[in-house]
Parts: sequence; C-alpha cells; structure tokens
Amino acid sequence: QVGCSLDCKFCATARLKRMRNLNPDEIFDQVAAINKESLLYYNKKLSNVVFMGMGEPLMNYKNVIKSIEKITSPEGLGMSPKRITVSTSGVPKIIKKMADDEVKFNLAVSLHSAIDEVRTSIMPFNATFPLKDLKEALEYWYEKTERVITYEYVVWGGVNDKKEDIKALIQFCKHVPCKVNLIEYNPIGDPNFKQASPEVINNYISNLEMHDINVNVRRSRGKD
Repeated sequence: QVGCSLDCKFCATARLKRMRNLNPDEIFDQVAAINKESLLYYNKKLSNVVFMGMGEPLMNYKNVIKSIEKITSPEGLGMSPKRITVSTSGVPKIIKKMADDEVKFNLAVSLHSAIDEVRTSIMPFNATFPLKDLKEALEYWYEKTERVITYEYVVWGGVNDKKEDIKALIQFCKHVPCKVNLIEYNPIGDPNFKQASPEVINNYISNLEMHDINVNVRRSRGKD
C-alpha cells in the first residue's frame, strides 16, 4: 500500500495516510529489483521475502496473493513459498481466509502487546479486531496449516515493559506453536515512545525461554 489506514501510534508510516493499494506488478517489481541488486553485488539470489513495512498486506489481499504467485512462478523468480512471510497487524477474517485458501507462505503478526487495553492504545484498530478474535483466527490458521506463527513485538519503556506485559505475552504464546521476535524500537521523534532498556529486553528473553518459547532479538539498525 501507499500509506496506511491503521494509524498505529508508534509507526512513522501512520503519518502518511493510505492513498491506494499497490497492484501486483508494483509489488513484484520491488522484489525483482532487490533480487537484481543482490545478484549484482553479492552474486546471490534473494533468500527470503517478507511482506512488511508500509501498509497492511491483508487489506490488499488479492494483489498480495497475485504478486506471490508471480514471485514463486518459474516465469517470475521461482522462489519457494516457504521462503516468503506475510506480516499482518491482525485481520482475523483474512487470516482465516488465507488458511482456507491453503496458502503455502508463512505468517507473522505484529503483536506488540497481549493486553487489549495496551494494544488498543498503540494500535487503535485493535478495538475492532480484539485479541480474542485474533487468537481464534490464529488457532484456525494453525489447525489448517500446521505452520508456526511469528509474533513481532517491539518493546518500549513505559508502554509494555512491565511484568504483567511479559506474563500476558507468555499466555498468548501458549495458544499455538510460535516464535517471538523482540524488536528494538527505532525512535521517530514521538516523546510517548522510547526504547526499552537492555534490562527489560533481557527480562523478556529470560521469561520467554523459561517457558520454552523460541525468542530472537532484532537489534535496531537505526542507531547512530
């Protein structure tokens, strides 16, 4: 998408309201261009593609699917769908539709909080698609696909850095097999959001590992 309509408070893209959906060729061309650069500079094809960044992929579902069909086709890039991940903020109806459509790519969810009140405060659309509906859709996805879900989880100081936040995430992770990517925040100049301390990140890691939940940390690439 050009812009985004979800208005997540921590996201720079939210400042650019949604203008339109990208068509399948526009999406494919971005992947093809990066693949060309990878071959030129590293003599390697792209190994993985993640639909993430500007816009909500599931609100442009048909075009995303068409672009993936082209990426995975012999006439396109011939990439295995297992190397493709679609990341969503969580649109339950479309998550279920993907499962029914028997898609072969992977699913990631931008979770950021497993407490409705906290999640709604930073991701207002959660009021329309609450966590119980998301949980039900993810259970349906796993029942149909048997594919592990990735939870993307930015940790902020003063927002989701408390013991109850960690406890809620652990409980949410117990519903379906999953892994958690803890993400360091890249500040966008909003005083309401600041990076969590290393101690908080480490507290998340130790508690998740204690409950046998696979966890990785994505370090900020935007540090000076």
